[in-house]
Amino acid sequence: MTPQRVALVTGGGSGIGAAVARRAASEGWTVVITGRRPEALARVADGAVSIHGISADVAEPDAVRRLVSDTVERFGRLDAVVASAGTMVVGSVADTSLDEWNAALRINLTGAFMLAHEVIAHLRATSGSFVGIGSIAGLRAPREASAYAVSKAALGMLIQTIAVDEAQHGVRANCVNPGWVRTEMADAEMAEFGDSLGISPDHAYAAVTSLVPQGRPAEPDEIAGAVMWLMGPDSTYVNGAGITVDGGTTIVDPGSVPFHFDVTRRS
Repeated sequence: MTPQRVALVTGGGSGIGAAVARRAASEGWTVVITGRRPEALARVADGAVSIHGISADVAEPDAVRRLVSDTVERFGRLDAVVASAGTMVVGSVADTSLDEWNAALRINLTGAFMLAHEVIAHLRATSGSFVGIGSIAGLRAPREASAYAVSKAALGMLIQTIAVDEAQHGVRANCVNPGWVRTEMADAEMAEFGDSLGISPDHAYAAVTSLVPQGRPAEPDEIAGAVMWLMGPDSTYVNGAGITVDGGTTIVDPGSVPFHFDVTRRS
């Protein structure tokens, strides 16, 4: 009898992490989700017998060690780990404080490193998969999001180094780089952006995706589908890849925009 696969998903209380957890559970995985808000974890796990919440701050080394040891002690193995916990810090280099810079790197990059450090031995035992949730902000420089963009770009290289070092041990590591996705974090950004223009959050989403070929933001489950593929048996020769899931955002040639899109300059 094949043992049930076990996945650990950080940032599992909302957004992409929650979508991955629900998708994995529906496909027969046992899933441990973690985050700093117990009530959010409880909402995701509610009614799903194979989703289990463990409250932890993945930016704290002791918490990460306990999280991994508790998961393996309870469920016996780890087949996939998804590093989905993240934070957004807005500001150019000139406008970003050192504390804000450190916070972005601590959560988006160092947290993923500490998680990988703790789970690698367990993934070696199962020939498992490590998936990081990056961003197209780590591939193309956004305005006024320096710390966030740098942390996501560095996450992509962290994933590649894991892929190179651990392939000999049967472990694969890959990164999914979404564009705009309707998550709690993005909803908050759209509310603030919309307020500044006197428009609704839905109209704000429409504005920020107006140059996206598919013309809309992604739903979390659309990102979860790519993550599940990287976790599963159909991607066994995919290693060190950055899978862009952005509706075509990053393929648009900025120089061609005036020929094909109506662009209204904001004052």
